[in-house]
Amino acid sequence: MTDRELVNEVLHEHRPQAFAQIVSRYSGMVFSKALGMVKREELAKEVAQQTFVKAYERLAYWRSDKLGPWLVTIAMHTALNELERERRSRRVVVLEDEYDERREELLQLMEQAIATLPEQDQRIIRLHYFEQQKTEEIARQTGLSQSNVLVRLHRIRERLRREISIRN
Repeated sequence: MTDRELVNEVLHEHRPQAFAQIVSRYSGMVFSKALGMVKREELAKEVAQQTFVKAYERLAYWRSDKLGPWLVTIAMHTALNELERERRSRRVVVLEDEYDERREELLQLMEQAIATLPEQDQRIIRLHYFEQQKTEEIARQTGLSQSNVLVRLHRIRERLRREISIRN
């Protein structure tokens, strides 16, 4: 049977065993693509399984003659999503592992040092580091030139270093 015939059986004749044939036909290809991306067999199996679940749910949207490329595309996106999810969860674990009293102390010292700055310098630091705005945007908001913002950021950082080393 062609891919189109199998899909028609699944969609129009409600024969789930036809989808089992699709899985059988393409599972090797999907698993290989997943393994190539995630580099771990267990995760590749999970990605392959998710791929076929997504494909089944979206089968009515398939418009090509061959299922292989469509399934591989779904597998690639699924693998990328899994890798991103793992990356985010590792980052959370790393952040949790890095927490310690000394770090908390330094953060408090930094907050205290920032509080000693003139109001405009506090605003520049907060815009740059907390709101992650570029110097061009900070210059627009403060009425300073971009080069002046850069110089002030440098001087503010130096002042904060001195304040923290004195208090520390």
